[in-house]
Amino acid sequence: QVRLVESGGGLAQPGGSLRLSCTSSDFALSKVHMNWYRQAPGKKRELVAHITDTGVTTYADSVKGRFTLSRDHDKNTMYLQMSNLQLEDTAVYYCNWPNFNAWGQGTQVTVSS
Repeated sequence: QVRLVESGGGLAQPGGSLRLSCTSSDFALSKVHMNWYRQAPGKKRELVAHITDTGVTTYADSVKGRFTLSRDHDKNTMYLQMSNLQLEDTAVYYCNWPNFNAWGQGTQVTVSS
């Protein structure tokens, strides 16, 4: 069983920043396609950011220019740097390894003044 562990969520004010982390001890996540998803209350889970095995990143229009996905090979960790946070960014954020349909437990991000 593949285990993904997210961390870094919390409370931020509008315009603030948070950095989420996702790590695993079961595989080299820096060498595969990986995703960040989020799910807000009452809404469907949505894809926020994607990185290919070669490091090409794509973003949802709603976060483009504000969120940055990166990976640290040595730490076997994927990050989601979130800047200029908005109220609508409030959600549970999940990392995902699509090839094995592996998901983390999620980390809550709340943006509130």
